This record gives sequence, structure tokens and C-alpha cells, in this order.
Amino acid sequence: MMKKKLLITSLLAATLMATAAYGQDYSGDDPNNTVLVTPEGDLLEYVPDAADVIVKRNGKGQKVLIDHYGNIVATEIPAGRYINRLERRADNFGSGDAPRYNDTLPGFEDYGTNDARSTQESMNDPDFFPQRPGDDDGAGNITGAVPEDELQKQQPFDDQALPSDGIQNDNMNQQDLAAIDPNQDIIEEKPQIEPDITLTGKKSKFEITALQVFLDREGASPGVIDGKMGSNVSKAIRSYEKITGETLDPNDSEDILTRLGFNGGLPVMTYEITSADAAGPYVASIPEDYANKAALPSMAFTSVTEALAEKFHMDEAYLKELNPGVDFTMPGTQIKVINPGTNRSGAVARIVADKARKQLFAYDEAGQLIASYPASIGSNDTPSPSGIHTVARVAFDPNYTYNPKINFQQGNNTKVLTIPPGPNGPVGTVWIALDKPTYGIHGTPDPSRIGRSQSHGCVRLTNWDARELAKMVKSGVTVEFID
Repeated sequence: MMKKKLLITSLLAATLMATAAYGQDYSGDDPNNTVLVTPEGDLLEYVPDAADVIVKRNGKGQKVLIDHYGNIVATEIPAGRYINRLERRADNFGSGDAPRYNDTLPGFEDYGTNDARSTQESMNDPDFFPQRPGDDDGAGNITGAVPEDELQKQQPFDDQALPSDGIQNDNMNQQDLAAIDPNQDIIEEKPQIEPDITLTGKKSKFEITALQVFLDREGASPGVIDGKMGSNVSKAIRSYEKITGETLDPNDSEDILTRLGFNGGLPVMTYEITSADAAGPYVASIPEDYANKAALPSMAFTSVTEALAEKFHMDEAYLKELNPGVDFTMPGTQIKVINPGTNRSGAVARIVADKARKQLFAYDEAGQLIASYPASIGSNDTPSPSGIHTVARVAFDPNYTYNPKINFQQGNNTKVLTIPPGPNGPVGTVWIALDKPTYGIHGTPDPSRIGRSQSHGCVRLTNWDARELAKMVKSGVTVEFID
């Protein structure tokens, strides 16, 4: 029997009262030793906090850890059984010894030795990367990386399965080491989330745009403004009611337009493209390889439309839809853009990151909600923290340091690389560092994904929301993560 370095667990009852989890050289001879195995058949590389999971038993009597999104995190199985399956897998590979859980398996050389995950899973995870971001160095440089897997570019975003939304990955249909029966009766205790608000009748894109702009001006961010009703808009409506104490009828378009008239004017305005808009600077594209990223002068926008869309809180495709046939590179061109109004101001004393609602709430010293933002918060593989933390510091337009010794190896890059700042950088244009190393609140190069995709432990906002929040916080502000 081969020796393996495994994560041995001792889970007592459904409350995870036993806190010790330890690694040891183990032969699998003791039937009382168990391991936590993910639905994909990999060893879980951490033991979740008791507050982060619910423990149930499946039809086989095995303990199953379920997160508060209703996703299976891991199943507890005998360690000996896991080793036996690894040995059988080794035989299939034609090797004399089974691969360790952190060995690079055939076909996964590009992902580094610490995360041998399936190609199909990486394609279905729009934000996949091997490990969470690393420490920042206190000098405006963010240590770590948030790479986008090259394979994800081969699928349209709308076709990708998002685990946080309860959609199974394609590889869940394959046999896994945890032997989870997808039809078994597991009682899931999901948090009570309000259903999305449905508009009555057929609303035009202009009417929905007016609603989104109104919410954005009132501090209840709907994320990107795209003229579409969705979960981010529904959450923003409820936040507006908490901020103001008023009830908002999203179906009363006339009332919303009247309110807009008293607070910034119509939702769409005319804008003239300036010479500065046309000049940039821009980069032709953002490369995947980190060495190539580091060689660029900045992580700048790649086009005038991308820059203008972010400037006016818009979805880039919606900007083009509002201006068919327009040459955005010509200074003096008149275009239609969103009129988002001015940024919120005030002093934020407390932040709440609601994992289940995928939303961040900012409160003042009196406990009044003054702003809310849709957010991507954590994932199954790299969960966000639990409990209460504090803001350590704020960095605008930070550099980003890739360090393979701390995080992971990306491609063939084995040296420390400094990725220059810019809106298309891994953390966007803002990094709000928390007192827990490697975690923070930050921007994103992909604003349309906020609230839909997962992050990797951190709280991800649109760049404009992150900048607005950053100007209202300071060191010492509490950040509470709730499930």
C-alpha cells in the first residue's frame, strides 16, 4: 500500500464542532480516518468554517458538506477508499504509482501543479484560476493574480455554467470519487432570498434604462446599465427602498421619469466624442500570458467604445446599439450615452458583504444604508472570509504583482512579474485591502459579469462602483461577511 500525504478530517456531528484538520503520511490502514472529496473527485484543500457549510447525510450515510448557495462542497469518505481509487487511476495511466492530489495530471500541464482540474470544468467557470490572489506589498502593488483561463474564451459567456447559480458543470455527469447520487434526497437549507421583481406589461428598453439610471443615481447600483430587467435591478430596487424608506413602483415609468427630471435630467443624453476620447491611450488587446501583460505600458482599454461604456456605466454592446453605424474614433461625433449623475458621497462606517444575495451594502455611522452594489463574492474553491474584518488600506490604479512562489505558475512564467495598472488589470482600478491577507474589495475588467459569476474569495464590483465606494471608506472600516 502506497503512502499518501492526505488531508485527514475529523468531523463531529452536523455542526462541525471538531475544528482540527491535519495532514499526515497515511497508509489508509485505519478505517476511522476520512478525507473530504469534492464532487469532481479531488481532495478538498481546506476544512470549511462551520458557519460556511451545512452538514447533511446522503443516501449512503456519508456526510455531505453543502454551502449556503445549495452547492455540494465535499463528501466525507474513508481515506483508504480514496487511496484505492487513486491506485486504480494510476493503473489506467500506466504508472506504477497513483498521482498525488497535487500532481499535474496528463492534459493539465498548463494549470500548474496545485490545481489539476478538468479542462471541461475550466471552460465552464468564467473566472477560473488556480489559487486566490496573494498578499499586497503595501506599496500599491497587489501580489497575486486573477488569470482568465485561455479555454474560457472558446465559449460565449451566456452558455457557461455558473456554479454559484446552481447550474451543474458538464463534468458532474461523470463518475466521481465521492459517489454522489444526483437523485439522492439531501435536504438543502438555502437562505431566503427575495424573488426577482417582474414588470407588468411590455416595457421598452428606454423605460427599463430609466429605471436603472434612477437607481444608479440614488445609490442603489444596478451594475451595468443595459436596458434589461434582471436580478441586479431587482436587488437595487429593494436597496433603494431601504435607503430612502420609500416604496418604488418599477412599473410606473411616468413617475420614474418625473423623478429623474428633478434629479439630473433624462436618462439618456447627447455626448460629443473628444480628441482625448479618440486618442486613448489604448492597447490593441489584453494578452492572456502574464509575461506579455507585464510588457505592456498599461492595462488600458482596448477601444473607444470600451472606455466610453465604462465612463457612462454602460454595457458596451448597449452603447453600440444606441448608436448604430457610428464611427466612435472620430472626434466631434455626437452620440447617445447614459446620464448616470454624480457619485455618492459620505463616510462609510460599516460594509456588509452578503454572499447569498451577491450584494455589498455600505452603512454610515448611524447605521443608515447609504449605498449598495451588486457583487461577485467568493466561490466554492476559494470561498470568501467569514465574520468581521476591517479595511487595511485603499489603492487606486494599483500595480499587480504575479509571484508563482506565492500563488501559482501561469503558463511558462516562473519569475515575479509586475503587471501595470489599468482598468483591464486583474483587480481593475481599485484595491480595498482587508486585514485578512490576500483578500479585498476590488474592480474588474468584466463589469457585465458582476453579480452573475463567482469571484475567488474577494469581493468584486464594477470599476465605477469600486471607485465610488473607495472614496467613502478609510482604514478601520468594518467589513462583515454574511451567508
